[in-house]
Amino acid sequence: MNPEPSGLAPAPAPSYFHSEPGTTWSNVDELGRLLPSTQPLVTLANWQEDPHLRWSFQHMRELMPSQVIHGTDTPRALPERLTDLTTVPVPGLGWATTVEDVLAATQTDGVLVLHDGQVVMEQYTAPMVRRTRHLVMSVSKSIVSCVAATLHADGLLDPQAPVEAYVPELADSGYTGATVRDVLDMRTGVRFRETYLDPLSEVRVMERSMGWAPRNHGDPLGAYPYILTTVRESEHGDVFTYRSMDTDTLGWICERAAGARMADLVSERIWRPMGAFHDAEVTADPLGTAIHDGGVSTTLRDLARFGQMLLDHGLVEGRQVVPSSWVEEALRPPADVRDAFARSENEPFLPGGWYRNQFWFVPGDHGPILLCLGIHGQMVFVEHATRTVGVKLSSWPVPQDIDKLLGTIATFRAVARSL
Repeated sequence: MNPEPSGLAPAPAPSYFHSEPGTTWSNVDELGRLLPSTQPLVTLANWQEDPHLRWSFQHMRELMPSQVIHGTDTPRALPERLTDLTTVPVPGLGWATTVEDVLAATQTDGVLVLHDGQVVMEQYTAPMVRRTRHLVMSVSKSIVSCVAATLHADGLLDPQAPVEAYVPELADSGYTGATVRDVLDMRTGVRFRETYLDPLSEVRVMERSMGWAPRNHGDPLGAYPYILTTVRESEHGDVFTYRSMDTDTLGWICERAAGARMADLVSERIWRPMGAFHDAEVTADPLGTAIHDGGVSTTLRDLARFGQMLLDHGLVEGRQVVPSSWVEEALRPPADVRDAFARSENEPFLPGGWYRNQFWFVPGDHGPILLCLGIHGQMVFVEHATRTVGVKLSSWPVPQDIDKLLGTIATFRAVARSL
């Protein structure tokens, strides 16, 4: 056993995450002057706003309840073959020409590249170090997907079954009639706007309900009670529409199918078997429910181990942690999956891509590239053709930035080719 050692300026983001007058948080900023700290007070009302992002993404357990996802005392080794990749050219961006330029311009907190299982690049921006747990946002979705894969392999979860077969309460919600497959591929017809800069959008109401922001009067208490308020606006199984709530519904289904909470399912089925060195964490709502769609915090190296597992089709040191078919089928999906993406609003930004089993895919030079993506710049890049895994944790001032997203993908592609 080899324990691991410790070790262009954007415009300010718009303010979009304030609580409404009358909530219990309305006077928090004023009362913050009573504290000894000279730093601005970070609270549930402002943690997703610049300039607090870098601090809050590395201190989630101090902002809201969190549950432990256990690592192991016998971690998967990550041999090192460090190479200076900062001068590798990144063509076609305009605003950056090298790897170093891109990392500097995209608020990088940590970046790591594995080539054929070996660490060839690893960098951190203070105060982040190897042992720091960083929020991965919607990369959490891909972790939940892998839990679902193991339940399917054990005969506990049928992707073709209706969601009500596992969570009968969903029969009275917008999810009635949807299948588990519809939820896995985000092709439900539930009305849900993932409009991050609109405080009245469904994604922000859901976040207030699950404890990621101060609740307003009338907000449901808890993620699952919020899901039960949904309505359907279109047919299930049609166009791909990115809905974080679909992952929360998937997590609920997994918990019911297994009879266990998500933090324990990830620990027992993914994190320890894949050889994670550090404990991870997942935030929990006021009812103790894990935030399946984006609540996981983990170290950069353990996230790289997760990416390497996906590169190896679920195999870790001779043990099949995730069924290989789960990854392989997603890499070569049915034609309707590609068509559902082609008709979505994502096609202009990721042309030729698709979404399957809670993973994103884009075309590569020698085959598809698998991506796990989270807002504010979280990414796991997996290219099977070049045996390359890239992991980047960031604190972009705004949730979505297409230039930075495409620039990060281009950077990992350039690094893979240079190797």
